[in-house]
Amino acid sequence: MLQEPSHSPYDLRFRLLGFPIRIAWGFWLMAIVFGYSWVQGLDLMLRDLSPGIMPLLALWTLCIFVSILIHELGHALAFRQNHIDAEIVLYHFGGLAIPRGGSRYATLGPQQTLWISFAGPLMQFASALIVIALVKMSGFRLDQFDTIIRLPEGILRLIGASEGESMITQSVGLYALIDFYLFPSVFWAILNLVPVLPLDGGQITRSIVEMRGGTAQTALWISVIAAAIVALYGFSGGQQYMGIMFMILGITSFQQLQQMNGRF
Repeated sequence: MLQEPSHSPYDLRFRLLGFPIRIAWGFWLMAIVFGYSWVQGLDLMLRDLSPGIMPLLALWTLCIFVSILIHELGHALAFRQNHIDAEIVLYHFGGLAIPRGGSRYATLGPQQTLWISFAGPLMQFASALIVIALVKMSGFRLDQFDTIIRLPEGILRLIGASEGESMITQSVGLYALIDFYLFPSVFWAILNLVPVLPLDGGQITRSIVEMRGGTAQTALWISVIAAAIVALYGFSGGQQYMGIMFMILGITSFQQLQQMNGRF
C-alpha cells in the first residue's frame, strides 16, 4: 500500500537540502479530495468573509505540500545522520523518504531505525509549535484550535504571548493559512503515530519490540489490533476514509502474519 509510485512525465522534480524530491501527480489529487470537506467547513464558517472554495483549496494544497514535505525531510535528515542517502517522494498516500543504498540500511540497529521513524513526526510537530508560538506572540487567538492545542502557561509567559483577538478580524487569508497548516501538522501527524505498520507509529513499535527482545510477529499483532480499533472508531464516527485505510492496513498486517506462519 505504501510503496513508491511509478514515474510519470507529469511528476514535479527538484532538489532541497541536497535531497532529490519527486511529487507524483496523484499527490495533488489526494490533497484536493481529502481536503475538500475541511475547506468547505471553513468556507461555511467564514460566510461572506470567505474568498471562495477554489482559493481556499489552493491554499489548503499548499499547506499539505509544505507539511508533508517537512515530515519527510525529518526522515531524510535522520537517514543522512546515519550516512545513508535518501530520496523523497510525495504521492497519493502522503509521502515517503526512501533510503538509497540498501546494504547500509540493513545494518542499522533498532535504536537507529526508531530515531529515523520518529524524526518525521517530530519535525512536523516542531513546525506546528513554531507556527502556534508566532501566532501567540503576535497577540492573536487560534480560535477552535485553542480548545485543543494549548501551550503551557510557562512557555506563553516566556515568549511574551497574550490572548488577543481572532486573526479573522485582521486577515482571513492568514487565518486560513494557519488553520490549514495546523490540521495536517498536528492531527495527521498524531494519526501517523498509531502503532500500525507500515506507518511511523508501527515502525517505532517494531523497533521498540526488537530492543526488548521481541519478534516481528509481536509487532504485527500489535498492528492488527491497533488497526482494528482505529478502523472501528473511524466507521462509527462517520470517518469512512479513516476506517477503510486502517482496515486495509490491518488486513495487510494479518496477511504478513499468516505468511510467517506458512499459511499463505
